[in-house]
Amino acid sequence: MPNSSGPLATPRTASASLLGASIWPILNTTPLLVHWRFPSPAPEGAAAQPRSSTGLYAAREAEILRRSCSGKFSKTLRVEVPTSICSASASFQTLSAKMPEIIPRSIPPLGSLKAVLFDVDGTLCDSDPLHYAAFRDMLQEIGYNGGVPITEEFFVKYISGRFNPDIGRFLFPEWEVAAQTKFTEDKEAYFRRMAANQLEAHKGLHKFCEWLKKKNIRRAAVTNAPRLNAEQMIAGIGLGDFFEHLVIGSECTRAKPFPDPYLTGLTALGLPADQAFVFEDSPAGIKAAVAAELAVVGILAGNPRASLLEAGASFVIESFDDPALWKALGEEDSSQREL
Repeated sequence: MPNSSGPLATPRTASASLLGASIWPILNTTPLLVHWRFPSPAPEGAAAQPRSSTGLYAAREAEILRRSCSGKFSKTLRVEVPTSICSASASFQTLSAKMPEIIPRSIPPLGSLKAVLFDVDGTLCDSDPLHYAAFRDMLQEIGYNGGVPITEEFFVKYISGRFNPDIGRFLFPEWEVAAQTKFTEDKEAYFRRMAANQLEAHKGLHKFCEWLKKKNIRRAAVTNAPRLNAEQMIAGIGLGDFFEHLVIGSECTRAKPFPDPYLTGLTALGLPADQAFVFEDSPAGIKAAVAAELAVVGILAGNPRASLLEAGASFVIESFDDPALWKALGEEDSSQREL
C-alpha cells in the first residue's frame, strides 16, 4: 500500500470564479468543499449579518453552479482543495455569483403521501461512530497524518456521508485508484465486523415503520453504503423485509450528493417527488434529495442541526418519536400511541 507517512493534507483555500487551467484536469474528479457567504435575514431596520454554507462538489459541478445560478442572494464561493494536489502554477480568480436561495419543501400531506425513502447509514441506525472508529484506526495504522488519529470533527467535515471513491481521492490524492479502492474496501470490511453486534435502530424507528405499513405507504432505502453494508445493517436492525427497493449509490450513474440515487428510487416506486419524502442524516444526502425535488426530514446523528437545515432539510428531528414528525404528518398523538 502506498506510503501515507506525511502530514494530513491541509485544505488550501482560494476565492475563485474560474480555476486555473493548469489544475483543472486534476480537480475535475477531486471532491471539493465549496463555501458561500451571503446575508442572513435580519430584523427590520437591522443590518444583515454574513453567514456561510458548505457543500461537497466536484470542480466541474462548482463551475456549473457558477455559470447557471441566479437568485436574490449574492454569495461568494470559496473552494478548498488538499495542498498535495495543488501545484505552484495553479492560479485562481475571484468568483462572485448570484446563488439561488434553498427553500425547503414541506412534506406531502398524509392524503397525498405514497412513499417514504430512507437513507441507511446514520438514519436507520447510529452507524457513524463505528465508521469513525474504522477510519481512525486504519488511517493511524498506515501513518496518515504522521500517525496522529483523525478527530471526529475531521470525520464529520470531510468523510461522513460521502461516496467512498470521493473519500479515497480526498484522503489519498497521490495514490493510484486501485490503492484508494483497496483501502476503502478494507475499511468497509472492518466496519461490518464491528457492526455485526453493535448496531441498534434509532429510537421510535420500528413504531414508525409499523405506522407506514398500516397506512400502506411504500418504502425504499437509498444509500451510498456498499450493498454488503446496507444489507447487513437493514437485516441487523430487523427490517430485512421492510423495503420494496434498495438503491445503492455506486450502482447509479452518480452517487450522492448528486440526485441520481433518489431519482432511481422514485423511478423504481413509479411515483413523482411530490408524493414522497426522505429521511437523511447528512448534508450530502440532503442535497441529493433536494436536487431530486424531494422534501427531506433531517435526523440528528452526528452532523450539526444547522448544517442539515442549510442543506435544505424541511425540519430536523432527534428521533422517530419526535413530536415534530408526527405533527407534520397530521398524526400528533401517534408519538404517544402504541400501534
